[in-house]
Amino acid sequence: MKWVDALFLFFSRLILGDTEKYGLQRPKIGPLQIKKSTGKTPVLDIGALRKIRDGEIKVVPAINRFTESGVEFADGRKEDFDDVILATGYKSNVPSWLKEDEFFSQSDGFPRMAFPHSWRGKNGLYATGFTRRGLMGSSYDASRIAADIANQWTEALARNITAHNNA
Repeated sequence: MKWVDALFLFFSRLILGDTEKYGLQRPKIGPLQIKKSTGKTPVLDIGALRKIRDGEIKVVPAINRFTESGVEFADGRKEDFDDVILATGYKSNVPSWLKEDEFFSQSDGFPRMAFPHSWRGKNGLYATGFTRRGLMGSSYDASRIAADIANQWTEALARNITAHNNA
């Protein structure tokens, strides 16, 4: 297993290059050892890596807290963002930083509601990737989230038009 992992790591570095220069830290052990020891399958989406290289996606350091218009990083630096997408790694640590007990379970870091109802929380909080149903489950959640956001915008626009017409 160690020899196969060594080959995987060698060829992934040869094909993908040094991903650490983009803020993506590599695991110390190979993918087969990770799968054997944790049951998790490490995945790097080539499309996402291309967007990171092109600067369309920005990998940032640890977040200390959210601010009204963005985030404050662990190093004290603040930055404004329209959207924040969190990739929390191979084990969900969401409850450690979200400080929200209704949507996510403290015991395993997953949404309390089971699939297919695990994608929407309160106040615009959405979750995808927690289905335990692979990419198909994540795709289902992402579609539901996109439809919900589109519906909210449609309703807000209709309210604004109605208010404007009544004025």
